[in-house]
Amino acid sequence: MQIIDRIYIDGAFVTPHGNELFDHFNPATEQVIGRVRLADAEDARHAIAAAKRAFPAFSRTDKHERIDMLKRMHAAVVAKENALFEAIVEEYGAPVSRARWMAQHASNVLLEAAKVLEGYAFVREAGSAKVVMQPLGVAGLITPWNSNAGFICGKLAAALAAGCTAVIKPSEMSALQTRVVTEALHEAGLPAGVFNIVTGRGETVGAEISAHADVAKLSFTGSTIVGKTILRTAADTLKRVTLELGGKSPMIVLDDADFDQAVPLALDAGFMNSGQACIAGTRILVPHARLAEFERKIASAVAQVQAGDPRDPRTSIGPMVSRKQWERVQRYIRIGIDEGARLIAGGEGRPDEIGAGWFVRPTVFSDVTNDMTIAREEIFGPVLSIIAYRDTEDAIAIANDTPYGLQAYVASSDAARANAVASCIEAGRVLVNTLAHEPAAPFGGFKQSGIGREYGTFGIEAFLEPKALIGVRVNER
Repeated sequence: MQIIDRIYIDGAFVTPHGNELFDHFNPATEQVIGRVRLADAEDARHAIAAAKRAFPAFSRTDKHERIDMLKRMHAAVVAKENALFEAIVEEYGAPVSRARWMAQHASNVLLEAAKVLEGYAFVREAGSAKVVMQPLGVAGLITPWNSNAGFICGKLAAALAAGCTAVIKPSEMSALQTRVVTEALHEAGLPAGVFNIVTGRGETVGAEISAHADVAKLSFTGSTIVGKTILRTAADTLKRVTLELGGKSPMIVLDDADFDQAVPLALDAGFMNSGQACIAGTRILVPHARLAEFERKIASAVAQVQAGDPRDPRTSIGPMVSRKQWERVQRYIRIGIDEGARLIAGGEGRPDEIGAGWFVRPTVFSDVTNDMTIAREEIFGPVLSIIAYRDTEDAIAIANDTPYGLQAYVASSDAARANAVASCIEAGRVLVNTLAHEPAAPFGGFKQSGIGREYGTFGIEAFLEPKALIGVRVNER
């Protein structure tokens, strides 16, 4: 039983003012593995005050100082990689192959931010004016449970690169990861108050950060429903807001696609991170003329997908993060059946021979129409829907017929044709015949998938405000 009873404020590990105790579970066993003492609104106010005190000095550091800080942070998180890997597997249930990538991603985002910062110009010319990119102030960073360590490090990297100080509210369900990351970042030796990490509930700590007048910028990753609440709250003080929200990403399989390549790509896109991914390609669009062929191949492929013990290297789908999430996914599977979709793989309940743990059977529906609930709403589990289309124009129309627009995928043997289709899709990122991540490219959504962008230059500029100086000679720096 692990007891996590410290938060991080003003450069020190402190006992929270809040006294609520939160049970911490291993989702693969359903057993309590720890207890977390949650912070409250008063703790959030103390953290904000510390960040506010640190901002004037930190905002005046030059980019070379901040690059050095980011590199020290990167080295410190790399040194904790194995501990972070263990935490991700134990408290989140990520399969070991995925968990290793997640642990490495947490350190990589810090180094990527340093690389972007090296070439970034904070002073520019605009006609006769000098334009200075100025840090906004205290940034409130709110992270989700499906990649907690990566989001803490990624959001913090962008904020610090810009010259902002930060208060981070990580998910209470990810306390082991948060502890490892906090210890690593502390060892990097940044000035006190530059970053503060306060684990608590969204309705207390998150609400205080969202409403507080001394927070100038919010960056939130999570559900669209919560994102809308944060946006409404932030409006009272006109905070700058970045929201990375839900998705219902289409995977368009064009009629010229090689199904031996397209089917594995579709499954990897749909089942990534055990289906608990906002970018998961959960709507698979297949031409009518080749539907039966695609169904045979994907049913055969799903039969080889292993859901179970996350420590088994053959496992590609781990448990859902909580009982609540498991019940949510089961409810959507029942809705799909009730609305007339046809199961071609999986279904309700746990996988065969698994008696405990919040595991879901890898599930694929066909005969899905785009107005069905399972095609409209984000399920956040390993449940995919095959939707047949008539022609390319119909496929594009179906792909865009969604309130979301975070990511999309195109599979085709004709690169020019695939690129033409990709250009018509309303999404922040479109991946053609790949699942590759490009850290320099912007990431964020159209429509109700969010506001603003993260990663690369775009991510850093989300924490900056341009200020024009007119009457000053432009060659003065």
